[in-house]
Amino acid sequence: MSALSTGASVLDLLVVLACATGMVGFGLAVSRRKAKAEEYFLAARASRWPEIGLALFASNISSTAILGLAGAAYVMGISVYDYEWSAGVVLIFYCVFLLPFVLRSRAYTMPEFLERRYDGRARLYFAALNVFLNVFVDSAAALYCGALVCRMLLPGPPLWAFVAVLAGAAGLYTLAGGLRAVIYTQAVQAVLLIAGALTIAITTFVRAGGWHAITQGVDPAMLSLIRPAGDAGVPWPGLVLGIPVLGFYYWCTNQYMVQQTLSARSLDDGRGGALFAGLLKLSVLFLMILPGTFALVLFPRLPRPDLVYPTLMLRLLPQGFLGLVAAGFVAATMASVASTLNSAATILTMDVVKRLAPDLPDARIVRMGRRSMAGLLLVAVMWAPQLPRFGTLWQYLQAMLAYAVPPVVALVLTGTFWRGANAAGAAATLLLGTVCGVALFLANVPLHLLHLHFLYVAPLLLALDTAILIVVSAWKRQPASAVAAALIWTPAHYREETERLRAVAPWRNYRVQAVGLLILTAIVVVIFR
Repeated sequence: MSALSTGASVLDLLVVLACATGMVGFGLAVSRRKAKAEEYFLAARASRWPEIGLALFASNISSTAILGLAGAAYVMGISVYDYEWSAGVVLIFYCVFLLPFVLRSRAYTMPEFLERRYDGRARLYFAALNVFLNVFVDSAAALYCGALVCRMLLPGPPLWAFVAVLAGAAGLYTLAGGLRAVIYTQAVQAVLLIAGALTIAITTFVRAGGWHAITQGVDPAMLSLIRPAGDAGVPWPGLVLGIPVLGFYYWCTNQYMVQQTLSARSLDDGRGGALFAGLLKLSVLFLMILPGTFALVLFPRLPRPDLVYPTLMLRLLPQGFLGLVAAGFVAATMASVASTLNSAATILTMDVVKRLAPDLPDARIVRMGRRSMAGLLLVAVMWAPQLPRFGTLWQYLQAMLAYAVPPVVALVLTGTFWRGANAAGAAATLLLGTVCGVALFLANVPLHLLHLHFLYVAPLLLALDTAILIVVSAWKRQPASAVAAALIWTPAHYREETERLRAVAPWRNYRVQAVGLLILTAIVVVIFR
C-alpha cells in the first residue's frame, strides 16, 4: 500500500477527490439559473418531505457536529447526546405550534416573520444576529473541521488552503443554484455521511473489544445520559431548562435550519420533513457519540478532543474505506457551508436590500444574493483558522448561543401564545436583553466573577427577557394588528385541525407520527439513562 506519512493512501485521496468533484458536478447539474427570487432562495416552495428531512439532517450533522460531538463524548461521555434526542421533542413543538403560521405567512426569512408579529426593528436585529451566527459560528466552524481532517490526510498545505478549497467547492454550486442545489446535494450528502459514520461506529466498536470490554474500560458515568446537577458537562437541570432554549432557537428560529421547511410545497411536507429529521437524529448516539466514548479505550491520551474523530478515521480504517468515510466527512462540510451560506445571503438580500429597495426586479435581487454569498464566504474563510484559540469546538458553539439567542427565543415563544406581546416590548427586550447577555458573558467568562454553566445562563437570560417583554408590553399597551393576530396560536386552531385530521389515515397523521417519535425517543433515553 502506498501511503502518506499520516496513513492516508493515494487511493484514499483519489476517492475523496472523486467524490468531492462528483458532488460539485451534481450540484451544478441540478442548478437552475432562473431569475425569480422565490426559486433561488426557497427552491420555488416545492420541496417534499424526504428532501426536507435529509437536508435538515445534513445541515445539522455537519463536520462541525461530528468533530464536536465525538470530542465532547470523549471528554464528558454520552450525556452530550441530550442535545440530540431533545431535538425531536423541539421539532414536534415546532410542527404543532409554529410551522403552520410560518408557512402561512409566506415569509422568505424568520426575521421577516418576526417583523409581521412585531415591527421592523425586530426584523433588523434578528437579521443581524442570524448573519453573525451563520458566518462566525456555523460556516467558520464547518470549514475549520473539514480543513482539519483534510490536513491530517494531506499534511503539506496549511490549514487556510484547505479552508479556501472547501469553501470554493461548496460556494460554486450554491452560488449557481441557490436553495434548490443545496437541498438536492444535501440529500446525497446525508446518505454519504450516514454510511461513513456507520463504518466508523462498527469498526470502533469491534476494535475496542465489544460492549463488555468498553464497560470495563470506561467510567460508568461516561455511559449515562442523566448526570448530577453539579456535572461539568450536561447537568440534569441544564438538560431540563437550558437545552430546550438552545434547541428552540436552533430548530425553530434559525434561518439556517428553518429555510429547509420554508421551501416545503405544503404544510404536510414541512411537518413530515421536520419529523423525519427528528427520527434521523436518534441515530446520532450510535453513529457519532458512542464512537467518541469508545475511543477512550483505544486512544486514551489524545492531546485535543477535536482530534478524536479524525484519529478514529486515520488509525482504524483500511485503505479505500478511509477514502469513502473521508468523502462523507467532506460532503458534510460542504452541506453545512452551502446551507449557512444560502440562509445568510437570503437574510441580507430579503431583509436588508429588498427592504431598502422594495422595487428591485427579481433578476437584480438574485444577483445581489450571489454577491452577498461570495462576500460572506470570504469572511468565513478568514475567520475559520482562528477557531483553535477558543478551546474545544463544542464549548465555542454552545456558549455563543447561550449568551446570544435568549432575547429572540423570548420574542418568538411568548409572541406565539400571548396576544399582548407588542412592538414596544419587543424593542425593549432586544435592547436590554442584549445588554444583559453581554454583561453576564463578561462577568462569567473573562472576569470570572460568576461560575455559571452556560446551560444555566440560557434559561436565566430567557426568564429575564420574557419578564422585560411582558412588563413593557403591559405598560405600553398596543392593539395587535390583523397581521400579528393571525400569527398567534389559540385552542381554536387545535380544534379546527382535529376536525381536518379525522379524514386523514392514521399513518399519514402527523400527530400519530409525533407520538411514535416520542415513544422511540423515550425508549432510547430509558435504556441509556
